[in-house]
Amino acid sequence: MENQQVFKLIEGVFTSEEAGSVLTTLINSKIDYHNLEDFSSHIRFNNDISNSKKRLLELNETKEEIKKLLKVAEGKGLNLVIKSTIEISFEE
Repeated sequence: MENQQVFKLIEGVFTSEEAGSVLTTLINSKIDYHNLEDFSSHIRFNNDISNSKKRLLELNETKEEIKKLLKVAEGKGLNLVIKSTIEISFEE
């Protein structure tokens, strides 16, 4: 097996409404994941969650930037081309 694999996650042309649904669902899923992990790590193990808190802030900022972009596209009647891949590799 190769050391690195690339998978298409999203690829297509979307209306602003469709793009909003797809991207918001994706980002909210990541936010939920970090919130659950933070809660679990902090309550069960009293772990430092500062990195996750930073990531949550980044995700929320990204979400707001995407909302702005979607409003521009909607206002101009434009579709959005979205391409997203996931790269996975092994680490020793």
